[in-house]
Amino acid sequence: MRLGLSLILMLSGLWLLWSGHFHDPLLLSLGAISCLSVVLLSIRMKIVDPEGHPIHIGFQLFFYIPWLIKEIILANIDVTKHILSPKLKLSPTLFEVEAEQKSELARMIYANSITLTPGTVSVDVIKDKILVHSLTEEAAKALIDSDMDHRAAILEGKDA
Repeated sequence: MRLGLSLILMLSGLWLLWSGHFHDPLLLSLGAISCLSVVLLSIRMKIVDPEGHPIHIGFQLFFYIPWLIKEIILANIDVTKHILSPKLKLSPTLFEVEAEQKSELARMIYANSITLTPGTVSVDVIKDKILVHSLTEEAAKALIDSDMDHRAAILEGKDA
């Protein structure tokens, strides 16, 4: 029920934002009916689940996303320094990192966060390990020493 209500509120908000109709009662009621119909049909088709609409991680994302943006900026600066240096000191490395997340959703968020930070790419996810390609050995060490894994695990709603 909570999932359906959240989905109705989200769809209604997006409909209002994109349509721009705030004062016409007929269009507002038709928009509400269409949002409600879509949610009810989706629930009946059993395509609404916590993984597809993860409201359980919503509050934690307000802390995770700004931290991830900061990490992306720092990684951009590091990659830029390596590219602009006269001696290109690249040392491509392939390594595995442990993933302490229990759910596939949190593990996917962790793997995508690794890929979003310049200089590292998640190559494969194998159970509780992620195979990562790094541009330099320093970036690999920085990823291993970082708390990105722990922060992604916190998104599951439990302090990992």
